[in-house]
Amino acid sequence: GGGQSSVAKTMLDTMDVTVVEITPDHVELTMPIGPKVLQEWGFLHGGATLALLESAASYGAAARTDASIERPFGINVNVSHRKSGVHGMVRAIADIDREEPSRNGGRKQFWRVAAYDDAGDVLSEGTILTLVVPLSRLEDLGREVPKRVTAGGKD
Repeated sequence: GGGQSSVAKTMLDTMDVTVVEITPDHVELTMPIGPKVLQEWGFLHGGATLALLESAASYGAAARTDASIERPFGINVNVSHRKSGVHGMVRAIADIDREEPSRNGGRKQFWRVAAYDDAGDVLSEGTILTLVVPLSRLEDLGREVPKRVTAGGKD
């Protein structure tokens, strides 16, 4: 280990996240609970769970987006942690609840999200809001529009 790879690494690669399913209405990702995602007391780090859940909602948002004319962004996370994970796998689910127009020509997507342990118990659950923004709006704001990063064959 320690050598530079020619393949770009994303946060999800670092966390060993696997894409199980992506549709415009439903996303499922899994992540092993191990040293990379534990906090100092040996429990699953809440931030890792939030990153997994926001990623699930973001994949769903991307599946509902025309990348040639718009980009999705996570803009609000409202998630409660219910149980601590220690080992096994985390299964993250994101399901679209509704989509509404936004005032700047894009649209808001409301995603119901939950993370489950191997026993099927809820670790964390809540709502993530994504905003799909037209590229023309980003250009009007003088924002750089990077290309999508794909790495590690995970998606």
